[in-house]
Amino acid sequence: MDTYEAADPPPQGGRPRILPPRPGKGLIAALAISGICVLVAMGIVLASGGPTGFGVSLALGLAPLPILLAAVLALDRLEPEPRLNLLFAFAWGAGIAVILGVVLELGGTMVMVRAFEVGERTAATVTLVAVAPVVEEALKGAALLWLIWRCRREIDGPTDGIIYASMVGLGFAAVENMLYYSAAFTEAGAEGAVGVFVLRGLVSPLVHPLFTSMIGLGVAHAVTARRRGAFLAVPLGYLGAVLLHGLWNGTSALESLPALGAAYLLELAVICGLVVVTVRERRRLVAMMSVHLPAYLRTGLVSPQDIDMLGSLSTRRQARRWARGLGAGGAMSDYQQAATELVMLHQRAERDGADLGELTAEREALLAVMARSRESFVPRSPSQPQPA
Repeated sequence: MDTYEAADPPPQGGRPRILPPRPGKGLIAALAISGICVLVAMGIVLASGGPTGFGVSLALGLAPLPILLAAVLALDRLEPEPRLNLLFAFAWGAGIAVILGVVLELGGTMVMVRAFEVGERTAATVTLVAVAPVVEEALKGAALLWLIWRCRREIDGPTDGIIYASMVGLGFAAVENMLYYSAAFTEAGAEGAVGVFVLRGLVSPLVHPLFTSMIGLGVAHAVTARRRGAFLAVPLGYLGAVLLHGLWNGTSALESLPALGAAYLLELAVICGLVVVTVRERRRLVAMMSVHLPAYLRTGLVSPQDIDMLGSLSTRRQARRWARGLGAGGAMSDYQQAATELVMLHQRAERDGADLGELTAEREALLAVMARSRESFVPRSPSQPQPA
């Protein structure tokens, strides 16, 4: 990394940004419909538990969200996804997926009761174990299929698939849990709602993001793999999500602590596997800096020391920490992110091909961000020591 000292801010002031694309009409419509569905769900919670039950359910449903969202977004720091896309994923899970899931599962239960003349308890158990996983994962996975259709270029690897899937799952879990808390409040008061919260909000808050992450992995593979048949990863990911979901619901229905414990350990192992996948991909991405960035040495926007700095997560953190001490932490973050996006632009072009004009425009925009960011620094004498 070069040794820099703070200089005057860019002439226009502020941190350089590339203007995000305008949201499409389909995205706006999906957000609007999801919002209406969330209001419907809140109306169900209010009608079930009354004002007090509504307040308790809302508080319990929202309580773990800041920590869970922070955990998911922490995975997204290297190459952040568009915020509107993340909002869409969360809103889809919290609105459309929940309401359609409730309607379809209640309808399935009623059909079983009337057509097969089984008891309501038996029908509810079958719905929980066999119907809910199939329906809910299909509804949550539909948001990821929409991303393939409309935002394919935003999915660059398994981490992106996991992030979008987790946002869908967190939205779904938040509102579904409120429905459960409200029902428990109606039956057993606040104590009953808190008991359900311990199981769903504290013990197993990540199960829905985990299930849907299997679809996210399949979607990411379908988008990024170059070989034929890659799209088969999507139904395979859906199958994995359904199996994990069905296993969890099935062990819950058994009311057997050993069985539930075994399922919990399996889910925990899968979570650890997802973390390993994201860590390996982050390391692979930063390692690609040394492949694509040397071509930009002649521009003066990248130096060999910069490539070394960008090629390690630890040196990136060190650079940001040093820059913050000079009051230029934002400029360093922008420089790192723009350089990362530049490398990913090259990878997408190699993988999918790209319109030359579009590729050139985006590359020039990223280089402009890097240039603006570097205006906050002036090289020191090479004889001066490197920052710690």
